[in-house]
Formats: sequence, C-alpha cells, structure tokens
Amino acid sequence: MEATAQARNVRVTPMKARRVVDLIRGKQAVEALAVLQFAPQSASEPVRKCLASAMANARVKADKESVAFDERSLVVTTAFVDEGPTMKRFQPRAQGRAFRINKRTCHITLVVSQPQSKGGAR
Repeated sequence: MEATAQARNVRVTPMKARRVVDLIRGKQAVEALAVLQFAPQSASEPVRKCLASAMANARVKADKESVAFDERSLVVTTAFVDEGPTMKRFQPRAQGRAFRINKRTCHITLVVSQPQSKGGAR
C-alpha cells in the first residue's frame, strides 16, 4: 500500500528543494521527519509538511481498507521535485535599464509505502 502527497507552487527554487529531497529518499518516514526537522535549509519545512501529509494519507488509506497500519514501517519510496511556474519581476537599474528577476517555484511529490512482507514458505 502506498500513499502520495504533493505540494504545488512552493516558493523555493527546484534546485534547492532537490538538495533537501535527496536527504530523505529511501529512508524510513519517521527518521526522514527527524532529519527534516533539524535540517538548516529553508526548503526543509515545505518538504517536511509534504511528508507528514503523505504519512497521514497512508493512515487514512489503511483505515479505509481496514489494514493494520504501523507508522514506523513506512518508507519514502519515491521523492522528486519538478519545476513550477516562474514569476517574473523587474528590478530598476542605472540609466533607465531594467533587470529581470525570476522568482522560481516548484512542485514537491513524495510517495510513502510499507515494504511488502516476503512470507514465502520453503
């Protein structure tokens, strides 16, 4: 069983968000929350919120399917950051010129799942 959460139009550049997402890919979800809570990067807060949302989605999905749920067994299986829309602003410069400033946004997608138990009898 896997659950997904997306944070869209987050006001963090995609490159900075990818640095944070690379920290948690493949880790246990509870451990990833702890890593994000103390990470110094500013992008760690929206990624932490998205991970908490994915964990809550997994809990709701398990309740709906009447499946045993253990939060500690969740693993971040897929985590990626896509580029969102760019806001274009202008900064006045000398002699009537204007420089463009790109305020970039990103879409953060996280998938958490419980590893399948391999109960093959020999």
